[in-house]
Amino acid sequence: MSAQPLSTRIAALAVHPVKSCAAVGVAEAGLLETGLEWDREWLLVDRHGDMLTQRELPRLALVQPAWKGGQWVLRAPGMLALHLSSDSVGDTTRVQVWDDAMRAYDMGDLAAQWFADFLGAPHGPGVRLVRFDPDQQRLSSRKWTGDIEAPNAFSDGYPILVANVASLVDLNARLAARGAPPVTMTRFRPNLVLEGLEPWDEDHLRDIEIETGDGPVVLRLVKPCARCPIPNIDPVSAAPGHEPGDTLAGFRTDARVGGAVCFGMNAVIVSGQGRMLRVGQAVRAELAF
Repeated sequence: MSAQPLSTRIAALAVHPVKSCAAVGVAEAGLLETGLEWDREWLLVDRHGDMLTQRELPRLALVQPAWKGGQWVLRAPGMLALHLSSDSVGDTTRVQVWDDAMRAYDMGDLAAQWFADFLGAPHGPGVRLVRFDPDQQRLSSRKWTGDIEAPNAFSDGYPILVANVASLVDLNARLAARGAPPVTMTRFRPNLVLEGLEPWDEDHLRDIEIETGDGPVVLRLVKPCARCPIPNIDPVSAAPGHEPGDTLAGFRTDARVGGAVCFGMNAVIVSGQGRMLRVGQAVRAELAF
């Protein structure tokens, strides 16, 4: 096996404070053991404590968080703003994220009613907004992380999702050839976007090293990201569709994850917790063949 050294850079960073609500592009973000600071820290659950996402509730795409005055402010069409204090927690409750049951903080009746009013019947009644309890430990699958212990907040299963600008460009060219409109990277909900790679190079990267000025951050790309229907939901209108999923299905199945359709790579943190990632930082990697 040979390895080709690559020099690339961070093109974009994004966090999703409330899981499945709109992304927030940021110029810099602190790296915690669970991923980027504020990423997937809040979650909407049903009356039984089971997670709710755009899979069931496409309208969540229209909830736009913004950082203002030391707190997250949520806005949605037809709604007054909902303020989430950065240090507020409520009563503890039990929630379920995929196969993981854990303790979380209920954010109270006002937040629950805000989401209930926005979502409307039949989905609104009984929903609750919860916040991750940092005393809980929810680990990525050791099948993929090996000897690395990778904690998560409310992400689907890995702390960081890495995507590649060139792969999106290639996908959009294929969409155009099918007469379909282009899509933005927002559809794929990555945390870290690289530029300077060839299309789909991310499939063959292992460790990437980011120079922060205070020392390196090393991320290991461990698992292709199998895509659910969420990328087919227009983040502007919340309307479900069939693209880009149909186009991806024609060329982006990956045997490593049972033939699932993939875009992006799930990553875990090897080292560098506590350092700041910034757009424009240089990234070193090796492309293995």
